[in-house]
Amino acid sequence: MKSLVIKCGGSTVEKLTPSFFTELVELKTKHYIQPIVVHGGGPSISNILSTLNVETTFVNGLRKTTEPVLEVVEMVLSGSMNKHLVRQIMKAGGNAVGLSGVDGKLLVAKPISNAEELGFVGEIVEVNAELLTAIMQKGIIPIISPVAVDTNGQHYNVNADLAAAAISIAFRSPLCMITDVDGVQVGGSIASGLSDLEVYRLIEENQITGGMIPKVEAAVQCLTQGVSMVGIINGTENDALTSFAINDHRFGTSFYLEEVMEESV
Repeated sequence: MKSLVIKCGGSTVEKLTPSFFTELVELKTKHYIQPIVVHGGGPSISNILSTLNVETTFVNGLRKTTEPVLEVVEMVLSGSMNKHLVRQIMKAGGNAVGLSGVDGKLLVAKPISNAEELGFVGEIVEVNAELLTAIMQKGIIPIISPVAVDTNGQHYNVNADLAAAAISIAFRSPLCMITDVDGVQVGGSIASGLSDLEVYRLIEENQITGGMIPKVEAAVQCLTQGVSMVGIINGTENDALTSFAINDHRFGTSFYLEEVMEESV
């Protein structure tokens, strides 16, 4: 069975309708595609940090993570947000299990290169693909929160887009990023397709900013490491997920490598 990594943004999760989760379950039952779900939880984390009067700031779309911030990140991502998604999939008729990247060393990380600036933010160096495979062989859909661990047991906050990219690369699976926007906006309209070179140019020109930067960088990272298909779609659009999964690009923004495109012309 082919697999598909589905990344659900934290700002999108609460907006997803029951039909989205029905589509997700039907990927497995009707289309024989195994979903692997990775999720964020940014807005919920920010709300709780605000309630607790814990300062939170962002650098190029990544949250600066101090020890107090990390505790809240783990509580939301591996707790309430993770179990919310598990319940929604169960309501749609699927079977799901919630996992943190810490569980079974599912996601092993090291400090990000600019850790002095960002604190306990990590980048994935290893994915325990055997653990995920064993779960999926039981007919279960894994729901993964992007909190990772190093070999010494230190936990790290990992951007969900980059965690999803690492899992996508490990399984050579297409990656579908679910957002609450229709794709990447360029010059007032949604780009149906972007090459890696266009992505870098648009970031330099400040046309791609904020939280969209990690998404497009994750897309390019996947493509350069052998993933065949990456896209950003609006999860509130009916049939958008199924359309992407069956390679019918009617929704969102798809990504490709400039060199590959040139060779095919």
